[in-house]
Amino acid sequence: MKALSALIPVMLVACGGNTQPPPAVVGQPHAAQDTRLMDENKRLARREEGDIQDWIRRQGGDMLSTGTGLRYKLVRDVPGDTAQPEQVAVVNFAVFLLNGDTCYVSEPGKPGRFRIEHSDVESGLQEGIQHLSVGDSAVLVIPSALAFGLLGDRDKIPMRSTVVYHIGLVALRK
Repeated sequence: MKALSALIPVMLVACGGNTQPPPAVVGQPHAAQDTRLMDENKRLARREEGDIQDWIRRQGGDMLSTGTGLRYKLVRDVPGDTAQPEQVAVVNFAVFLLNGDTCYVSEPGKPGRFRIEHSDVESGLQEGIQHLSVGDSAVLVIPSALAFGLLGDRDKIPMRSTVVYHIGLVALRK
């Protein structure tokens, strides 16, 4: 016990004895802001946009674009009300990368389900499904920022990947 009580003052002196963090500097701009990360992110976003445009051209062009960057094309357009938030979308789907690699496919007879705007599915899928009515099928091109982002899904979708959904809306439930 004596050794411990003798050690504490030595540690305080060695650490400077100051237990308070330095004061925060508020409202002071950095003299030279480092923009390398922002510049790199912009460069990667331009590259992804170019890759998406190339893929669309190879597929024959003609996709609709939303303000968020989602692209979609209705393959089958059935008249009816489009999917709305709070509904449960029942879907058949296949998910691909721009290079054609298949990532996920719903099992025959076992469609996927998710609650629109309340599920942990990609925001691009949440947005895209709301352009479909029951019976519609579409191709959705979802940029990485609306898909699985910087990390991918840590399984089959690599980091910063654009994903392509071939999706059919089977039913809408309450």
